[in-house]
Amino acid sequence: MKAAQLMKYDKNFDLKVNDIPVPAIKSDEVLVKVKVAAVNPLEMLIGTGSVKLIQDYDMPVTMGNELTGVIEKVGDKVTDFKNGDAIYTRLPIESIGAFAEYVAVKSDAIAPLPSNLDFVTGAAAPLTGLTAYQGLHEELNAQAGKALFIPGGSGSFGQMAVPIAKDLGLRVIVSGNAQARERTLAIGADQYLDYQAVNYWEVLKDVDYVIDTLSPDEFDHELSIIKPGGRLLSLRTGPNKQFAIDRNFSKLKQTMFAMAGAKFDRKAGQKDVQYRFIFVRSSGEQLRKISKIIEANQIVPAVDPTKFEIEDINDALALVRSGHPQGKVVIQF
Repeated sequence: MKAAQLMKYDKNFDLKVNDIPVPAIKSDEVLVKVKVAAVNPLEMLIGTGSVKLIQDYDMPVTMGNELTGVIEKVGDKVTDFKNGDAIYTRLPIESIGAFAEYVAVKSDAIAPLPSNLDFVTGAAAPLTGLTAYQGLHEELNAQAGKALFIPGGSGSFGQMAVPIAKDLGLRVIVSGNAQARERTLAIGADQYLDYQAVNYWEVLKDVDYVIDTLSPDEFDHELSIIKPGGRLLSLRTGPNKQFAIDRNFSKLKQTMFAMAGAKFDRKAGQKDVQYRFIFVRSSGEQLRKISKIIEANQIVPAVDPTKFEIEDINDALALVRSGHPQGKVVIQF
């Protein structure tokens, strides 16, 4: 089968399309014929070696973190799926490999494809959906009636985070470009700020939670609007000691992460705010809950219209690197 593989970590990495064997499955796994795989900024972090301390891969490694597909074989211990089932998944961190014609994956990491999504739109949902779900439920421990602000939340993450946050009973504020205003309000946002017309830190205060989708450059502005006792979760700024503790990393890694995140922990502590970082994990159980929210709200993630196949993987990566796709970038098999 064809698979797009990383041969070595490199700041300017490309992937090589190789012919490799179709994987054998274990008793708790299924073999999935991949229909569509999504290309994410996470690929850049993995390919450049930026997340080696979190997960280091043996080379070559087949890349790709989320996909839709059809089950072609089930392991002896798998009872909740059968051949022919359409599924979607964020693959387990330690066994990625969505950029391939087939993938073996544990059955507890997959879920049936939501009824209102097809293979293309479905591939844009699991990673952002799980990031939003785990971020809100686990990292922020968000409580109904509280206020959440998502700077830069008009993109693919916000499409999933806003309805999941509303399902929790939160008041949701989003900033983004003017073009995304109506569609973001339509999926449940209570307030929308055009970042070109207003500085959010000049109009917001006493927010309970912030999910940062932008960069470390926004850290001080985000802290300034959070009330004492609130929480700031970043998808971009970087891990800290709490991140290492939560994942039962070794004492050495805890020390290294503590050093890496010390500046952000210190600034947050001075404001009586907890700083958190997330690196989303797979969960079929959580995907089933997310599917109910997707179906109930008829959420259809935006997908970039550019057509890519596996041979075009480096062009797809270049579009993601550019920062200007018109939705989730996908490759189709």
